[in-house]
Formats: sequence, C-alpha cells, structure tokens
Amino acid sequence: MQLKKFIREIGNISKKSPGRKDKIRRGQSHIAPESASPLLLPGSSTEIEQGQWANLPPELLIDIIQRVEAKEKCWPGRRDVVACATVCQSWREITQEIVKTPEQCGFFTFPISLKQPGPREAPIQCFIRRERETSTYRLHLGLSPALSGDLSKQLLVAKRVRRATCTDFMIYLKGDDFSKSSNDYIGKLRSNFLGTKFNIFESQPPHDSAAQSGHRSSWKTYLKSAPPRVPMTNVNTASISYELNVLRTKGPRRLKCTMHSIPDSAVEEGGTAPTPIAFRNFPEDDPSPPIDSKGKKSRIGFNSTFCGKPENSGQSTALVLKNKAPRWHEQLQCWCLNFKGRVTVASVKNFQLVATVEPSQNVSVAERDKVILQFGKIGKDIFTMDYRYPLSAFQAFAICLSSFGTKPVCE
Repeated sequence: MQLKKFIREIGNISKKSPGRKDKIRRGQSHIAPESASPLLLPGSSTEIEQGQWANLPPELLIDIIQRVEAKEKCWPGRRDVVACATVCQSWREITQEIVKTPEQCGFFTFPISLKQPGPREAPIQCFIRRERETSTYRLHLGLSPALSGDLSKQLLVAKRVRRATCTDFMIYLKGDDFSKSSNDYIGKLRSNFLGTKFNIFESQPPHDSAAQSGHRSSWKTYLKSAPPRVPMTNVNTASISYELNVLRTKGPRRLKCTMHSIPDSAVEEGGTAPTPIAFRNFPEDDPSPPIDSKGKKSRIGFNSTFCGKPENSGQSTALVLKNKAPRWHEQLQCWCLNFKGRVTVASVKNFQLVATVEPSQNVSVAERDKVILQFGKIGKDIFTMDYRYPLSAFQAFAICLSSFGTKPVCE
C-alpha cells in the first residue's frame, strides 16, 4: 500500500472516530491537547475505541510514523503527522514521542509547539495580517502572503479589546470564538492607559491544592456526561516597557522586554529555556515541571510549570531583551537596521530585539549580537515576524502586538 493512500485511510478513520466533531480544514489542522479531551482518559466510559489499527506491532507502528514524520516537513503536508496522532491513544503516544520540538527540528506540529522555544540557528519566519475593521491580528507561518498564498498556516489569532483604563489583546489558537471562556484562549497582552507598558499573561490552571481537590471530585462526578471546565488564571510571564521620548527627539521607539519565565542563563552556552510538553487544562495533570530539549528539568529559580515569576531572584534573574540600536544613514537621512530583506517599508513599529548580557556571563560575541526577534512592515496591514530561541511563537507574537497602536509619548 502506498504511503499517501495509507495516510488518507488513516485520516478517514480519524474523522469517523466517536466524539470527533471538528473537521480538518486546509491550513487549519489542530489536534486538541491530550489533557483537554475526555476521549483519552484511561478507564473511562468515553475512552475512544482503539479500532483495528491499534493492534499493529509497536515496531511497525514506530517505523510507519517515523517515515511520515521524516517526509512531511511543512504545512499543509504536516497534517499527515497530526492524522497519525488522531487514530487512537497508542498512535498518539508514539507520535508525541517521535515528533520533536521547534527548537530541535525548526517547525510546528501540535498546538503546544506554539509555546515551546524556537530553533537556535535559523529563525522561524512568519507574518502578521492586521484587519482594521474587526481589530483582529492573525499570525501565519510563511514568508509573506504573496509567496505563501492559501498554503500559509494560521498559527494564532489576537483580538483587540478597548477598555476604560487599558487595552487587551486576547490571543487564541483559532478565531472561531473570541470569548475568554473559549477553549482556544491561551493568553493575553494588556497595556496601560498610555500604551507605554504591557504585561503578557498566559492562561494556566490554578496552582492550589485545595482548588484542585475540589475540582477533582466534580470531575469524577460528571465524567460520564461532560468534563467540567477548570477555572483558569492569567499568570504574568513577561513585561514590556517603551521608553518615554520627553525631548521629542527623532528616532525609532525604544523598548525593553523582561521575560519572567525565561532565566538569563538560557542564552549562555549550554543553557536551556523552559519547554512545556502539554497544555494543562485539568487538575489531574501531573504537576511536575516540563522538560527541556535535552530531557532535563528546567533551571532552578523558575516555576516553569506555571510560568510564574522567579521564586528566588538570588538564584536566577529574568532574561531581558532590548531593541537593537539603529544607525543613521546620511544619504537616506533616516535610521536604518539590517533586516536582511524581510522589511521593506519604513515605520516606527519596526524593531529588532537582542539579549541584554552581562560581561560575566558565558556568552560569545556572535551570540550577543544575534537578533532574537525582529518585526517590520512590508505592506499595508502586513508585517513580518521572525523569531528564534529562547522565545516561543506565543511570546514573540505578544511582543509584536505591543507595537500596534499610537504611542505619542514614545515617538
């Protein structure tokens, strides 16, 4: 049987699985986190039926998934890997073991990849499309709309909500439901009244044993009907501040990002950044901290499971990013940065972020000047976003969202 025909048959079986309502659409294939679906709870009455494909020998199954994973490196072909994980629980577990993180392979597979650090070498290239009428911002995987076309993979969607004293950018996996109670909601960006200071919040379950025990009993009570939604909390994982331009001097905006969930040792040689391995939507999940790309636990000093602030600032400090200083071009009479052809329109929104490194840290000169995140304009309401380790797609998208909007006191 040919590989394409085999994968097509697997996809047809996964669509016919009981309880599956969402159809896989072109360019928008998502697999629900394993903790968010009652179909995967062992021993429950709603456990998905294994079917004929679950009886394959593990050695053969591993070889099949490895071949599919090695063949499909980009979207929409990457949907075949997702289809393998939707067949049954045994297929899902093996697929998750085989699929690598973006830091290791440089591309996305499951939604959790959006919260994992990017690759260390070549950046992941994306673009943002702004929809002024609906105040919506869509993050797509690809070089640009002209080059990617309909094959571009939509990664995240943000909705701007103006409030009396602040502005919120609500971030979702998909743009179907823009409510905070949506299962696709994963975090938000909140600004102050002037739009000069921002906080990035990630949606996390409450880290409280009493609350978990209370919801554990209700979970068992309603297991046969529908799983109760655990109340989520927004945890501050980063802060962004724009420098005030009191003297009204000409030049680009100056910003600084403090990443509370990433230690400054992550940019050192041999350093690691926290890498979550699953969305934690239910209190029954294992509260152990996530592992990094090398299979080790994250550095001491950060509660990486819930992406909180440093537990002890004396043990490790947060990573600080600052915008790279541009140079003045005498012939063009403007401030210039080398975006390597990724930015074509001059704008005060354009920026490049590098890590703030102390002289005592074990960081090479090349690593000090390496651009971690760059954002710039290429057309009307079209912007490029390129990011790399130690930032995730969610963190990079939230930082870029802070650049939208008028900031008269910073320009």
